[in-house]
Amino acid sequence: MSDVEYLRSKLTSHPDFPQKGIVFLDIFPILRDPIAFETLITHFLYHLTSHTIPSIPSKKIDVVVGLDARGFLLGPIIALRLGAAFVPVRKTGKLPGTCETATYEKEYGTDSFEMQSDAIKPGQSVIIVDDLIATGGSAKAAGELVAKLGGKTVEYLFIIELLFLKGGSKLDASVYSIVQSND
Repeated sequence: MSDVEYLRSKLTSHPDFPQKGIVFLDIFPILRDPIAFETLITHFLYHLTSHTIPSIPSKKIDVVVGLDARGFLLGPIIALRLGAAFVPVRKTGKLPGTCETATYEKEYGTDSFEMQSDAIKPGQSVIIVDDLIATGGSAKAAGELVAKLGGKTVEYLFIIELLFLKGGSKLDASVYSIVQSND
């Protein structure tokens, strides 16, 4: 069984959650299983070290940005293993100090993300990590924050990509997802 098949087998589906008509793919069974969690992290690291890093001029990732909140579960581990900094992107009002803000569209209205203004230095190579990409709004907002601070997003990483929503087409860098779903 491949890594992808193994990780897909660990996801659980919850029909009509958080609302009727949505099938929620739950990543938490992966995190509860140490072998599956290590497989997930190792899979991302293999992709980054064999594909992403060799293709960028600096040959290194300087910063891993994690989106509130599930990106916080993956981002620090990936950053630590790459020898990179970890930077959180949070909902408005959750970070101390001076922050940059980006607004994005949600299913019902808008929301905003913030990043501390000194978190990324101009020219740094950045990857952005979250559990899932659907419409791409939150990931796009994170990419806008990286750009405002002068960083260069080189790739977006997701465990799950909902292909039918075409969220990746809104982003300013390539997308890598382990599990793709058309449901």
